[in-house]
Amino acid sequence: MFCEIPDLLTPDEVVQLRQIAAGLQFVDGRVTNPDSQVKNNLQGRPGDPAHDRASDLLLNGLRRNAQFIAFAFPKMVAPPVLSLYRPGMNYGAHADAAFLPIGARPLRADLSCTVFLTDPETYDGGELSVRLGSREVDFKPRPGCAVLYPSTTIHQVKPVTRGERLCGITFIESDIVDRTGRELLFELNDILAREGDKLSWDARTRLSHVATSLHRQWGDAG
Repeated sequence: MFCEIPDLLTPDEVVQLRQIAAGLQFVDGRVTNPDSQVKNNLQGRPGDPAHDRASDLLLNGLRRNAQFIAFAFPKMVAPPVLSLYRPGMNYGAHADAAFLPIGARPLRADLSCTVFLTDPETYDGGELSVRLGSREVDFKPRPGCAVLYPSTTIHQVKPVTRGERLCGITFIESDIVDRTGRELLFELNDILAREGDKLSWDARTRLSHVATSLHRQWGDAG
């Protein structure tokens, strides 16, 4: 299951991130994945204070977004990274790493997130293409939008042929390890949020009991 968040960032935050990127030193994207044979992009230099500010802006956008919280059940979020594609660059088909060396212990990548920062009319190509069975679903939304998808999914960034593609990338460890359980609980909570007022108080209470009980059973708060 994919989750599209149409307005994760405000227009002002998008402008701020673009301004930071304009003065940022970008390095070979393989600095975080040196063995990759399909990664051909740039990313903000690790440890750069300006890049840290950009990472904080992206992280704050995620933390305050109710749709993100409801879909991901986030326990840990990796510091977001600014990623840049220029003409001729792409990221071939791949699945993301299972664990990332973040903080005191590795982060298990359950979900991947791309936050789009460039007007799609200013560049050609560069679609985030996520494999769904025998088909591929392409994403190229407006600036400020985010796409969440399972990190186990094979995906790629198609070659950019004109302009530049700037985005933020991060990975989420969910407190619900099982993908199916996480998606089912999201659906149940979403129905409760949308339709709960139409139910009797008893029915709503019973469904809420089911949702919280499943979260308690499936969740990992450690």
